[in-house]
Amino acid sequence: MLKEATDESFNQISVDGDTSTNDTVVALASGKAGNSKIADETSSEAKLLQRALTALCQGLCKMIAWDGEGANVLMEVIVEGADSREDARKIARSISSSSLAKSAIFGQDPNWGRIACAAGYAGPKFDVNSLDIALGETKLMEKGQPLPFDAEAASAYLKAQIDVRGVVQIHVKVGEGHGAGVAWGCDLSYDYVKINAEYTT
Repeated sequence: MLKEATDESFNQISVDGDTSTNDTVVALASGKAGNSKIADETSSEAKLLQRALTALCQGLCKMIAWDGEGANVLMEVIVEGADSREDARKIARSISSSSLAKSAIFGQDPNWGRIACAAGYAGPKFDVNSLDIALGETKLMEKGQPLPFDAEAASAYLKAQIDVRGVVQIHVKVGEGHGAGVAWGCDLSYDYVKINAEYTT
């Protein structure tokens, strides 16, 4: 259960692309609640517990990304249309980990090129002519072609989310497959460099 919850949460976040040697997820059960033991992982009780554990882990992992050094906003990258769930997850992680995409978010730059680039080098193959990209409600690319869009409105969306430490949603569709995945990250600000340059271990 914890592995499945971790795959849907902590393994889908990135602050700066680095993984600490002491990054660990542990779940403990004391039995103090006095509930009946769940012995069948296919039971409705097991499925309910799995959903609850996954939701808890996702809430915690978002807090980590939101609290990244110098972070101003949470990035939520939603990928659909991939050949498989794992392909979608890889593409989402690639975008949420991209230093250039993260810097563009900080700079309030609706830069579809950086998002498309990170999707392209993620590994999974897809037809570039099927690539759709949206930033919040603003469509930036459709079927592999950049769209005319209101750059000022898209930039204002980024600024508004940064001002309230909100969530910037990036929607990406890579085809007509059934694979879907989500990853979370944060913007990359001047303060990230400052904080990490000024301390040593």
